[in-house]
Amino acid sequence: MTSPLLPTYARADVIFEKGEGVWLVARDGQRYLDLGSGIGVNALGYSHPALLAALAEQGGKLWHISNLFQNPQAERLAGRLVDASFADTVFFTNSGAEALECAIKTARKYHSADGHPERYRIITFEGAFHGRTLATIAAGGQQKYLEGFGPKVDGFDQVPFGDWQALAAAIGPQTGGILIEPVQGEGGIRPVPPADLRRLRQIADDNGLLLIFDEVQCGVGRTGKLFAHEWSGIAPDIMAIAKGIGGGFPLGASLATREASKGMTLGTHGTTFGGNPLATAVGNAVLDVILAPGFLESVQEKAGLFRQRLAELKDRYPDVIADVRGEGLMLGLKLKVLNTDFVRKALAHRLVVIAAGDNVVRLLPPLIISEAEIAEAVAGLGAVAETFVTHADAENADERHAG
Repeated sequence: MTSPLLPTYARADVIFEKGEGVWLVARDGQRYLDLGSGIGVNALGYSHPALLAALAEQGGKLWHISNLFQNPQAERLAGRLVDASFADTVFFTNSGAEALECAIKTARKYHSADGHPERYRIITFEGAFHGRTLATIAAGGQQKYLEGFGPKVDGFDQVPFGDWQALAAAIGPQTGGILIEPVQGEGGIRPVPPADLRRLRQIADDNGLLLIFDEVQCGVGRTGKLFAHEWSGIAPDIMAIAKGIGGGFPLGASLATREASKGMTLGTHGTTFGGNPLATAVGNAVLDVILAPGFLESVQEKAGLFRQRLAELKDRYPDVIADVRGEGLMLGLKLKVLNTDFVRKALAHRLVVIAAGDNVVRLLPPLIISEAEIAEAVAGLGAVAETFVTHADAENADERHAG
């Protein structure tokens, strides 16, 4: 039967009915170890008691009121994000793309309010992914996402990742900001070295530019700090977050300093659903867990263990795994075999992993994964790698026999 869903996804032939911790349970009862977290969304796994309690409590009171009225849950969550970050202001959205839209508008409005409306252009980096709206696909600059959607939205200048000469050449009188992911996700789990983030901060300051971070995928504890840029010791002027902050409930946010957001005055931006009581109640429950003493330190410890075991796996299967990269529990296997084949075989071994650019497989497990579950994950990944070795050996044997 033809699905009524728009056919923009090649969905795997498996139906998950429930989740427990880091495990997904399919309709046939098979359990899958989830190393994808719904593309980094389910930061606290499935059926987390704190999130369930927050959802049930707020769901029994008030789901939605619109942003025309006071919202204590949103006020509380915004205040906690401000207290835990560089920011002075927060605008809640439903998704990462919407958070990026707000960040882009905030940067442009800042310069307009400063008397320089011509400074609307933003420098971005090749391999970036900032969302699927017309503005964010233009910001990402990847042709496969731009194809067929008409003229590219103006205002974005892509430069090669790590090319400082190209970056300097791209800065002109119309440049207003620099937008970058501290760790590229879709682009292949490519971290920006802390020294490079510090250099970008200096370049932005020297040229009167706003520095904008996209932490939609790498933020909210994913790297072992609340936000990935904290490892560099510097802060942006504007930052977009989403995914993990809702723990599976649609929630995003654009954070900014008071100065950077000065152009966003009454009526300049809005949202119907963004920051409603239900979403922000869950967001507060997420922060209750992630900001609890010792939680982020445990993420760092488990990340170190996972990376060490993956490095051992690389040494064991050098013809399959070329490199292990990433930060915290945002890890990637750069492969010598086709990453989509690896993803498919992993699913057959009841492991959920995600393909990314640069022939990488992403590993984004829930932050609550245990050491025992990490051991199971590595064993499963090894079993998948073994299938490629066995297949290659069989092909070589066939060739020798034919010869």
